[in-house]
Amino acid sequence: MITKEAVTAAPAPAPAAPAPPRPGKKRPAWDEVPRWQIYLPLGIYLVFTLIPFYWILLFALRPAGSTSLVPWPMTTEHFEKVWTDRGFGTYFQNSVYVGLATLVMTTLVALAGGYALARFDFRIKRVFMLALLCSQFVPGALLLVPLFEIFAGLQMINSLGSVIIAETVFQLPLSIILISNFIKNVPYSLEEAAWVDGCGRFRAFRIVVLPLLRPGLIAVGSFAFVHSWNHFLFALMFLNNQHKQTIPVGLNSLMSADSVDLGALAAGGIVAAVPVVIVFAFIQKWLITGFSAGAVKG
Repeated sequence: MITKEAVTAAPAPAPAAPAPPRPGKKRPAWDEVPRWQIYLPLGIYLVFTLIPFYWILLFALRPAGSTSLVPWPMTTEHFEKVWTDRGFGTYFQNSVYVGLATLVMTTLVALAGGYALARFDFRIKRVFMLALLCSQFVPGALLLVPLFEIFAGLQMINSLGSVIIAETVFQLPLSIILISNFIKNVPYSLEEAAWVDGCGRFRAFRIVVLPLLRPGLIAVGSFAFVHSWNHFLFALMFLNNQHKQTIPVGLNSLMSADSVDLGALAAGGIVAAVPVVIVFAFIQKWLITGFSAGAVKG
């Protein structure tokens, strides 16, 4: 006879083993993907990207009137034409001057404004940041009329200084925001340690903070240089003298209502593009590091 005590003392049944997982489709690892699935779309994208550049080189290097798809025999007549006859040597010098001056002015002003936003708290700080962000939605064409009136009152029309100031004003909002984010990534304790050692604020910034901002300064400066190099509206509106014009305006002068000199236009495009390509080839490491560092904090 089974008693109540025996039933109570009986061991509990062992838990059932978990059911085996259902066999599913295993996601292939990156190393297991066939190489053609990677290289084929990249190759197609590369072809569509390089075809316009090859077309420009073709028109620039083949003789006038030729219809060959291969630039042979090569000629430099188009480059000689745009550099001497069309004044691209002067346009190039003006563009270099405007680009370097814009780079220096934008970097210095953005450095001061970005440090103030990153290290100081003031009453209208949020409003000021919001105004900087909202200014990025204003197209440059809307600034032409007020800037023209200001420069006309200052007698700066037909002066490279007007283009430099306009380009700097247009680049400052984004540059200040980026520089402030770069400075926020630098620990404040480093400056405090320099103050304890006897450095003033400016010397501590110059010795401690400024060397750490090199990627950010290169990113902001290169962005300002490239934008001012390629910008068309300000140079077109504020410069009337042909000897004061820049490369984008010079390229526009190669196109008329009746005809377009494709060889000269292609050669001028290469003259305009080569310096920018060379600059990015040398600073691409710093540029990527700077933009990624500036996107960490906001």
